[in-house]
Amino acid sequence: MRIAIVAETFLPTVNGVTGSVLRVLEHLERRGHEAIVVTAGPGPDHHGSVPVVRTPSVPLPFYRGIPMALPTDRVAAALAAFRPDVVHLAAPVALGAAGAHAAAAAGIPAVAVYQTDLAGFAGRYHAGVLRPLIWRWLRRIHDRCALTLAPSTMSVWQLRRHGIGPVACWARGVDLERFDPRHRDEALRADLAPDGEVIVGYVGRLAPEKCVGLLAHLDGLRGVQVVVVGEGPSRASLERALPRVRFLGFREGAELSAAMASLDVFVHGGAHETFCQAVQEALASGVPVVAPAAGGPVDLVRHGENGWLFPPDDAALLRPMVSTLVAEPRLRAAMAARARASVAHRSWAVLGDELLDHYAAVTGRRAGDVRPVRPLRVVGDAA
Repeated sequence: MRIAIVAETFLPTVNGVTGSVLRVLEHLERRGHEAIVVTAGPGPDHHGSVPVVRTPSVPLPFYRGIPMALPTDRVAAALAAFRPDVVHLAAPVALGAAGAHAAAAAGIPAVAVYQTDLAGFAGRYHAGVLRPLIWRWLRRIHDRCALTLAPSTMSVWQLRRHGIGPVACWARGVDLERFDPRHRDEALRADLAPDGEVIVGYVGRLAPEKCVGLLAHLDGLRGVQVVVVGEGPSRASLERALPRVRFLGFREGAELSAAMASLDVFVHGGAHETFCQAVQEALASGVPVVAPAAGGPVDLVRHGENGWLFPPDDAALLRPMVSTLVAEPRLRAAMAARARASVAHRSWAVLGDELLDHYAAVTGRRAGDVRPVRPLRVVGDAA
């Protein structure tokens, strides 16, 4: 099978969309399929053996590290040259709209992978008035697609509520080798918490929608060292607002594995996460999670088993929840022991094969042409 992935962002930009596309490409290669990536912004014209077609872009005005595609005919030209069996639209917004239009014009089925709650983020960037326009634009894109894949049950219903369908639930895989309790680093822990403090932290992008500032609720909590790992436009303001927090900056590879596994509690404050890969990676690392009862974390955090969920409109509950985990090491250890098992079935191999099932369904392939097609968790057409 030949798959054209039209991605709003890709390397060298590093974010959740890029990470998911990289894992999909790895799985397609393992299964013997051909792929091409069409993306916005400058960068290499190949990723390994996969060609990468670059389109013109400008930096997002409120987040200059992310390119925004400009109108272009390169998407249609790339599809015409590659002749894919299916077009995979990764978090379609601007370039994805061009991809959906080009695929429809060429009679190629498109699968849209919903990944970013743009309407929710608009409120965090003081642009809530744009929400109706954002949903109207997204409906226009998704209406051209054979299927939309949403990463969590909450996002499935969010899409249906706004008239988008058919929708199937396709979650995200986790690298169970990279994120594993065995990467816990006692030397790092001794540096971060020299007096044996409980290490509570966040790992991820530092941007307004991530609500990292909610860590202020933990200020002054006895026996706790708060740690933040990551980079982003909010770092400087967060460092000013949270002077007692240790900011470790961007980490990757073995350093990222060690930083995540060395936490005792992972905290995420964002209430507009369609999935929240960081929560899943923390659980795979054997770290209990405290997160809002909203969006993707609802599917990942089992309240009272591998972590706790707090009402997104009552973040003050974050402090007593963390305080209890700090004061009760047995409870914390029990949650940690259950954390990895709760996501151990979510490997990228399993999720990659699910994606191939969806490709097979929209292309009308016979069972066995790609691989045996299991029943899809399709929620149905929007009313």
